[in-house]
Amino acid sequence: MLFFVVLGVVLIGVHGSENSSDSDLLLRIKSELDDPNGVMEGWSLESNVCSWYGLTCSYEQVVGLNLSLSGLSGSIPRDLSRLSSLQTLDLSSNLLNGVIPPELGRLRSLRVLLLYSNYVSGKIPPEIGLLKNLQVLRLGNNMLLGEITPSIGNLSELRVLGLSYCQFNGSIPAEIGNLQHLISLDLQNNSLSGLIPEEIRGCEELQNFAASNNMLEGDIPSSMGSLSSLEVLNLANNTLSGSIPASFSGLQNLKYFNLLGNRLSGNIPFELNRLSQLEVLDLSRNKLSGAISLLNTRLTNLTSLVLSDNALIGSIPSNFCLGDSNLQQLLLARNKLSGRFPLELLSCSSLQQLDLSDNGFEGELPPSLDKLENLTDLALNNNSFTGVLPPEIGNLSNLENLFLFGNMITGRIPVEIGKLQRLKSIYLYDNQMSGHIPTELTNCSSLTEIDFFGNHFSGSIPDTIGKLKNLVLLQLRQNDFSGPIPPSMGYCRRLQFLVLADNELSGSLPPTFRFLSELSTITLYNNSFEGPLPSSLSLLKNLKIINFSHNRFSGSISPLTGSNSLTALDLTNNSFSGPLPSSLATSRNLSRLRLAYNRLNGSIPSEFSQLTDLNFLDLSYNSFTGEVPTQLSNCTKLEHFLLNNNQLTGTMPPWLAGLQQLGELDFSSNNFHGRVPAELGNCSKLLKLSLHSNNLSSNIPWEIGNLTSLNVLNLQRNNLSGPIPTTIQQCQKLYELRLSENFLTGSIPAELGGLSELQVILDLSQNLLSGEIPSSLGNLMKLERLNLSSNQLRGEIPPSLGKLTSLHMLNLSDNHLGGQIPSTFSRFPLSSFMGNDQKPCGPPLVPCSESEGQAKRQLSNAAVIGIIMAIVLTSTFICLVMIYAMLRMWCNWRRRVSISNLDANGGFDQPNKIGEEKTRWGLLGEKWRINVGEGSSAHFSQIYFRRNGVVPYCTIRRMCSSIRGGALGVRCTASKIRMSFAGGPLLSLS
Repeated sequence: MLFFVVLGVVLIGVHGSENSSDSDLLLRIKSELDDPNGVMEGWSLESNVCSWYGLTCSYEQVVGLNLSLSGLSGSIPRDLSRLSSLQTLDLSSNLLNGVIPPELGRLRSLRVLLLYSNYVSGKIPPEIGLLKNLQVLRLGNNMLLGEITPSIGNLSELRVLGLSYCQFNGSIPAEIGNLQHLISLDLQNNSLSGLIPEEIRGCEELQNFAASNNMLEGDIPSSMGSLSSLEVLNLANNTLSGSIPASFSGLQNLKYFNLLGNRLSGNIPFELNRLSQLEVLDLSRNKLSGAISLLNTRLTNLTSLVLSDNALIGSIPSNFCLGDSNLQQLLLARNKLSGRFPLELLSCSSLQQLDLSDNGFEGELPPSLDKLENLTDLALNNNSFTGVLPPEIGNLSNLENLFLFGNMITGRIPVEIGKLQRLKSIYLYDNQMSGHIPTELTNCSSLTEIDFFGNHFSGSIPDTIGKLKNLVLLQLRQNDFSGPIPPSMGYCRRLQFLVLADNELSGSLPPTFRFLSELSTITLYNNSFEGPLPSSLSLLKNLKIINFSHNRFSGSISPLTGSNSLTALDLTNNSFSGPLPSSLATSRNLSRLRLAYNRLNGSIPSEFSQLTDLNFLDLSYNSFTGEVPTQLSNCTKLEHFLLNNNQLTGTMPPWLAGLQQLGELDFSSNNFHGRVPAELGNCSKLLKLSLHSNNLSSNIPWEIGNLTSLNVLNLQRNNLSGPIPTTIQQCQKLYELRLSENFLTGSIPAELGGLSELQVILDLSQNLLSGEIPSSLGNLMKLERLNLSSNQLRGEIPPSLGKLTSLHMLNLSDNHLGGQIPSTFSRFPLSSFMGNDQKPCGPPLVPCSESEGQAKRQLSNAAVIGIIMAIVLTSTFICLVMIYAMLRMWCNWRRRVSISNLDANGGFDQPNKIGEEKTRWGLLGEKWRINVGEGSSAHFSQIYFRRNGVVPYCTIRRMCSSIRGGALGVRCTASKIRMSFAGGPLLSLS
């Protein structure tokens, strides 16, 4: 008896010392963890260890530590490995970091290790394989990486292995097949690759295998068909290929089977119909083909069948469904199914979701569709269904979502639609429906979304639209609706998207719009709305997108500037007037501002510099004045900057070079002067540069060649001078180049022939370009229009231009060109070549052979005329000699008579002298006309002087000074005065 008493005391002492040792160890573990929630505050030597929070004891030994969901942080304490009796360690769902201590491999009694849902990193230590008694290992939802250690295959007692939602890579270790007692294997959401190991067939008791969302590849091992205990198989979203093994028919306990998002091909095995326990089958987003071979008559427990996004053909099997079916979800979207609506489905009365969208079904919808009385979602969109929407649709009392868009349905919306009290969404867009919207539709009080876009609906919007208190989306765009917006629409207070564009609506906006406080998007473009905007629109603070373009609104745009959330405002083509409100700058998120084709005036507010997210600014076709504010240089995200057709002044801002995202710059048709900024060469993303119709002068900067992305360059109708910069050849993407109506000089750069993408036009007309046309222009094979007219080009038309077979407009007129016209140009009119004084020849002008013949004939005629003139001159000379002799005889006789008369009269006869002076200057009343060439600006048409006399120099000067612009040169002969003018032809007096 004494022996047993002593033994008891000894045992109590031993246990007490072990308990004391555990308490010290646990207190050290506590000190290494951050415990913001104080779950370990009760850990104290003043109380028994086994009463401490989270601890489980057996025979005074700590066998369990559970501190999950405690908010603990810090590293996993290595001293945990010294709790040698520990069987359960649960530190899951905390904020622990660091690595898994290899020392945990010493816990040989451990059966459950739960470290999931922390921030643990690093690799799984191979020492984990020493835990021979471990049955549950869950390390998922951490930051673990690297390969899964093969030592896990040593855990022969393991039942549950959870390694999901980490960053593991490499392949699934073949050693997994050693885990004969494994029930659950969860590897999903990692980066595992390679093949599924054949050895997995060794996991004979496996019930759950999830490896979705990895990068597994290759065929699915057919040996997996021997895992007869398998209930869940999820291999979704990998890159598995090949066919679905027919051996899977052996998975008699399978309930959930998911292979979506792989690259599986071939037919769906008919053998899958043997899986009588199957409840969910998802084979969507693969490359499966052939007919649907699955029958709900055999898969009696099937509730969800998803075969969407494959290449299945045919239709639904005739014996697909029975009356006692449990099928609730049938999704067959985006296949190649065809035929009429499958009536076989009407036997699946349990169906709640039916999706046949994006197939090739056709024909009319059956009136017996109402047999699917449990249907909540019906998606038949993007097929070729015809006919009308059957009135029986109103009997589907559980229907919540109706998607019929993208078909060829005609007729009206049946009034029976108003019976669908649970209807939330109705999408009928892109059909051919017509008629009015039935008032009964507004009885569907649960409606949140209505989309009737792209039909032929007409009439007015129902006055009772305000009854739809839950309406979020109203899309009626591109129909034939007319009349005003009903005031009751303002009572759809949850409305966020109002899209009424492309109709025939009219009138003004109702003042009740002020109640649409949740409105985010409103588009009314392409209607006939008019009048000023209600000032109460400024109360709509959630507006993000406003498009009122192409209407007849007038007045101020100020009511639309009240939302700080605004991202896009388009009021193009209205009659808005007045200045641009600076308050618009408070919408700091504004990215698109389009106000073109209005009557806005005043200056551009400098406050717009606050719109730093602006990428599209279009103020064109208004009456803005003043200079472009320097502050706009802050809008560095601008991609489209359009100020054309205003009355802006000043110089082109050099700070434009800071807009590095600029793709389109159009400042044309204003009053800008000065030079084209060379700094624009820094806008490397510029696609369109249009500065035409201004007063810009000086040279075109050579830096223009830095715009290597440029598609359009238009500098016409300015006062630019100097040569065309050869650096333009670097703009290899140019397809439109317009430099006409300037004062450019020099020759046409041969480098322009390297612009192989030039297609729309090359226009260098009405300049002062000289030299020959470079033959390299014949390389512009895509060019459609070429205009080099009204320059001073010389030489022949290069034969290489004949290769420009895409040309449909050519103008080489008013130059000094000559030679033979390329034969391919014969299709162009005479006007393309007129006004060249070197007389080019060939079709459409006179043939070159005829031109040469005319020259020869003219030479022969000249010879004949020369002979005749020689004879006439000789005869004239003889006659003159004879007349001279006779006159000398007469003069001598006359002198003798005059002397005698002088002596008698005493002087000259003055009246006779005056008459002789008049005779010397000729007939003073004879008219001489001035022939004025086109383009000159003379203001007189007639001058009087003697035909054969000499015009005094002072008279010529008076004539020159009366011609505006002044003559550059005057040449006089006995019968002609020629004057040349700057920029115009000669003026001839003859």
